[in-house]
Amino acid sequence: MNDINNEVTVIPYKPQYKEAFKALNEEWIKKFFVMESGDYKLLDHPEEEILHKGGHIVFALLNGEAVGTCALVKTENEPLVFELSKMAVSPKAQGKKIGYLLGNSLIDKARELKAEKVFLETNSILVPAVKLYEKLGFKHISITNAGYDRVDVQMELDLKI
Repeated sequence: MNDINNEVTVIPYKPQYKEAFKALNEEWIKKFFVMESGDYKLLDHPEEEILHKGGHIVFALLNGEAVGTCALVKTENEPLVFELSKMAVSPKAQGKKIGYLLGNSLIDKARELKAEKVFLETNSILVPAVKLYEKLGFKHISITNAGYDRVDVQMELDLKI
């Protein structure tokens, strides 16, 4: 029997998944931390705060359901810099390398756009996430201007290499 229905596909943002973008992120943030104003700003208004400002959002679909998401938020124009942000994978879909697929697709998008680097902010208690980012090629850097109170890890990926 063909197991094609169990394949994960990564697609660009579609308005029909706007609520999934918020729900997937709220689920993990509330499990480990508290929602902050910066979370609500991006999660309540992804079109205005991310897409219309030159950013990108992707979703991982499993059997037609959005089970993961991640955003590429433009932070600088010259040189072009993005933040890898709002990566979330539903607990029921973890272990399927969805985070890697999402991160990789947005890193490819940043390269395609000729970005110089991509950075991210996370927390050291999220060990699987930190390991994933390392696997994607991100290097640990000193924390500067963290966007959230929960940030104790900053990493970046130099795309000029």
